[in-house]
Amino acid sequence: MQTQITNVDNGVNVEALLGAREALGKTPEAARFRWRATSQWVRGTHTRATIDAFHGLGGEQRHRQPFTFETDHPEIFASEDKGATPVEMLLVGLAGCLSAGVAAVAQHRNIQLRSVKATLDAGMDIQGILGIDDDVRNGFDAVRVNFEIDADATTEQIAALVAQSQKRSAVFDIMTNPTDVYVTAIKVSS
Repeated sequence: MQTQITNVDNGVNVEALLGAREALGKTPEAARFRWRATSQWVRGTHTRATIDAFHGLGGEQRHRQPFTFETDHPEIFASEDKGATPVEMLLVGLAGCLSAGVAAVAQHRNIQLRSVKATLDAGMDIQGILGIDDDVRNGFDAVRVNFEIDADATTEQIAALVAQSQKRSAVFDIMTNPTDVYVTAIKVSS
């Protein structure tokens, strides 16, 4: 019997990830990251957020370029619809984190991906946000993530990829476990 060796390339450098895991296991203080975003109100419900610098590996780091995101609300909310809603951006973050995990786990498990599509759906009763009913929560009542994955793998292997991605996803953890959030305000003079 001859074993066929195939090279899997899902665009993930697993050797670098495993090397980082080993190094950070020996220096856990370097694994403490601080992610940052700044935002500037534009007009109405339109806000422009920028991602640029972050702290990690024991020092200040920068992305290759700043990233800018526009958020707004749809016209049906008497807004100008200049960007995705903030809750939609949360879904984008979850989709990106889970999909990246699928790719990394597949690469590590020598599974070639051809396509990964995530469709997310989240229900929300906006009576809470609008102050109509204080008993209605402001956030999602549930989030559903459906993956369609074409890969050189069995159904069980694909399910295991998604399960491992979910287990290691920072955004999944943030959305499913309580996270302390502190909000402060300072009056500035113009």
